[in-house]
Amino acid sequence: MRTELSIVAEPGRLARIDAVGGLAGRHTGTDTVHLIGTAATPLGGDELDIRVVVRPGARLVVRSVAATIALPSAETPKSLAHWYFEVGADAELDFDPEPTIVAGGAWHHATTTVRLAPDARLRLRERIQLGRSGEDTGGWRGDLSADVGEIPLLRHRLDLGAGTTADDRLSAPRALDSEVVYPDDRPAWSDSLDAARLPLAAGGSLTTRTSTRLHTEVSAGASAAWIAAERAAPW
Repeated sequence: MRTELSIVAEPGRLARIDAVGGLAGRHTGTDTVHLIGTAATPLGGDELDIRVVVRPGARLVVRSVAATIALPSAETPKSLAHWYFEVGADAELDFDPEPTIVAGGAWHHATTTVRLAPDARLRLRERIQLGRSGEDTGGWRGDLSADVGEIPLLRHRLDLGAGTTADDRLSAPRALDSEVVYPDDRPAWSDSLDAARLPLAAGGSLTTRTSTRLHTEVSAGASAAWIAAERAAPW
């Protein structure tokens, strides 16, 4: 199955949402959209194409209702997601969905492209967990390319799972918590070999944490917003 989702935010109006396939969006606030699954995706062989654009002067907060689960199919374990983010002049995007869970036997590849105006503001978070409860298999690869105007901001790639460069006898991470913030002038930080914040030469920062399991988080504000939106819906 192919899924296409487009979210375009402009000042003074609700974001425009166009969706085809297994992913959709719902307005849960003036400048907030929650992603919702309308079908089981990604399954092996599925391809997702998600585009988020914040026009100059606009603000957009993107969350999700539940975790995304990547599953293998009878034909192939591989699925693919393309994420494209564009944030215009004096615009702001806060993107922090629930984690992606890659089930045992599945292999998911995510490519992320970010285009920022020099005075844009961005918080882009990604959380990955290989294996559901009791599972320790599955694979994930993430490629991130971010530019500020014509200046490269970040080129980053990470693979998780058995047989990858991040997997050896000393360390075998199965979870990732990654966050890109722009602008950000906080100093470099590290509390272990597995967690660090690195300032970027063009401004901003990249914070990554790898571990065996993700930490559980409860977002009361997100839950309240979703419940309110459901109650207000005409169906």
